[in-house]
Amino acid sequence: MNILKFITAGSVDDGKSTLIGRLLFDSKSILADQLEVLEKQSKNKNDNGIDLALLTDGLRAEREQGITIDIAYRYFSTSKRKFIIADAPGHVQYTRNMITGLSNSELMVILIDARIGVVEQTKRHSILASLLNLKNVIVVINKMDMVDYSEDVFLKIKEQYQEIINELKLKNIVYIPVSALKGENIVNRSELMPWYHGETLLNVLETIEVQQNADFNSSRFQVQCVIRPQLDQLHDYRGYAGTVISGNYKQGDHIIILPSMLETNITKIEIAGNEVEEAYPTQPVIFHIEHDIDVSRGDYFVKPDNLPVIENEVELLLCWLDETPLKIGNKYMLQQNSSVVKIIIKDINYKIDVNSFNKDFGDKTVKQNEVVKVTIKSMNPIVFDPFDVNNYMGRAILIDETSHNTVGACLLIEGASKKVSPLI
Repeated sequence: MNILKFITAGSVDDGKSTLIGRLLFDSKSILADQLEVLEKQSKNKNDNGIDLALLTDGLRAEREQGITIDIAYRYFSTSKRKFIIADAPGHVQYTRNMITGLSNSELMVILIDARIGVVEQTKRHSILASLLNLKNVIVVINKMDMVDYSEDVFLKIKEQYQEIINELKLKNIVYIPVSALKGENIVNRSELMPWYHGETLLNVLETIEVQQNADFNSSRFQVQCVIRPQLDQLHDYRGYAGTVISGNYKQGDHIIILPSMLETNITKIEIAGNEVEEAYPTQPVIFHIEHDIDVSRGDYFVKPDNLPVIENEVELLLCWLDETPLKIGNKYMLQQNSSVVKIIIKDINYKIDVNSFNKDFGDKTVKQNEVVKVTIKSMNPIVFDPFDVNNYMGRAILIDETSHNTVGACLLIEGASKKVSPLI
């Protein structure tokens, strides 16, 4: 049984937490003792006597204010599929939390309040979905019970969102009118919207085909740990542990260590203490190599027939997350998986207007939650594949050198001619 990882997104009070609670409740994925606790804690009760949003809003501040602040993960399964749900906050100031959940998701469920329609956060989250190359988006028009289950309202909002699709070139869009509070078209088909002939939300989630990011064409492995037991019986043991990012590796393969460009051969592959002939994507492995050369955490093992980009000057798509504005000349640390390099912001190429999707080439100061394209220069070479080629190799974060806070979420681009999304 495969697993679908998806995230709910949208503006404040669009009903994301209630939607997830309804999915869990109507699919009978809530234990009896959980229901008993919810009934006692519920202030805003529905027809079933509970506040379904409390299933995901676990922080005290979230429950007191009735908002979502942190990413909440919930797990459930049906006879057809297992699910991991990320409930993302809708407030602009928590965009960084939303990006965290989105970067690990295969599908976005974006909610729109039927009373309000498309808003700025709808556009911002759609931009992030486009930048992160998300293949599937389900647009859920929620709170249909508050607009008398009107088909005209549904069609009007669908037309509004179509303008976003035209700008971002999003694909595989599904529209579903629902009432999360009343349970209409979530798990069970609604009799109050006979004009809707599509599937319920759960049916779509159970049957939608998600493209897995398992690249067998370019072999990528990054060292997470150098293993030296320092024991008498293992005095000459040296293994390089990590996870196969993409491609496959066999005993005897000729490899290049990056960024040093040293060459060697794989002599042994271990998985869970057992020697194997071959390793595949997502497998945690330990590699042994032929030559006694300097290999450190963050180095890459690649095959010579398909090398990644190795450059000191790189263009990034960046969502700025810090309260302090981003400026040219600022210095940060770029963490790309296990490797960390010092960088400087060489140029701010342009900002993306989340309302018009236009590019602003004049303003060189970047505020919190703005999406920009920047050029950075690094102290040491950066090894990467463009994000649209290899998602795992093409993403990174910026870290403040002093506070060590994460200040930016990045997508790496090979150059001005290489495009990660239609916005570039």
